[in-house]
Amino acid sequence: MFKKIASDALGLSDIGKIIKKEDFDKAQSDDFVLTEDGEKIYFLIKSKSDEYCFTNRALIHLDGDKATSNKRYIYRYDYYQHPIKNVSVETAGTIDLDLEIKFHIGDHYLSIDIAKDEGEAIADLYKSLVAISQIQEENDRMSAFAKDSIGIAQNLLHDNRFHESDLSREFNESANFAYDWFKQTYKENTRKDFDDVFEKYIQN
Repeated sequence: MFKKIASDALGLSDIGKIIKKEDFDKAQSDDFVLTEDGEKIYFLIKSKSDEYCFTNRALIHLDGDKATSNKRYIYRYDYYQHPIKNVSVETAGTIDLDLEIKFHIGDHYLSIDIAKDEGEAIADLYKSLVAISQIQEENDRMSAFAKDSIGIAQNLLHDNRFHESDLSREFNESANFAYDWFKQTYKENTRKDFDDVFEKYIQN
């Protein structure tokens, strides 16, 4: 017990290994993937205390099995709700046992320790996360442009009053137009599936 606590204190127990594709189904986080909806795992890091499961739609973090507790917590961060930013890698030094990949996903900051011999695979994950981050940033900009454009249109039409005799029809048409416009804009600029990004960069 004391050895395990010491190991946790030194951070040695948290050094992750990358799980091979054929062993994804042996990880506990696999049970929480929405396979029924077409979700699949592309990258999985497992340490003694955590699992970081990257799917085409979300990061599933299994947090638990610390020295002082056997509880496990499952956290799910869908990419469209939790944008990825500030991706970086800290490479291992001469005597270091690990390297780190760091990023923000929504309001959450994660720093994941990985065995230093996994550097090539981590580069694939790094590129995937950077690509997703760039797509999300571009979509945010396009969404902002779209909102600005409807604001400009609203100002241009500000003095155009509804005809009293056609008030109900014109209001209905305007409401339906606005609803369809916002729905289409959301659809065009909100990406939930990044299957193609992981297919492009993940080589393991």
